[in-house]
Amino acid sequence: MTKIIKEDGKTIIQTESRIDTLNASQFEADIQHAVRQPGANVELDCTDLTFIASSGLRIVQKTMRTVMAGKGTFKMTNVRPDVYKVLAMTGFTKFIKVEHQ
Repeated sequence: MTKIIKEDGKTIIQTESRIDTLNASQFEADIQHAVRQPGANVELDCTDLTFIASSGLRIVQKTMRTVMAGKGTFKMTNVRPDVYKVLAMTGFTKFIKVEHQ
């Protein structure tokens, strides 16, 4: 289950271990309210994330665009090496701030 924590003026979204075709829609629905807030400072905490499919990448990109359109900030933190490799291969590290382990 996705957790959303409000802390020190930012919104921390803690992912599950996977974002794939089976749960991407639910993940998107779970976080919609938090990312649509004007000026939201969103941190996608990927501590538990071990796999992300193309459907998950689409949600991450859409989330980043929604946050940025609302004049907020977006970054991914605690990204594991295997997930970072996927983000780098697909070019996500060029337009999203990614802090990896």
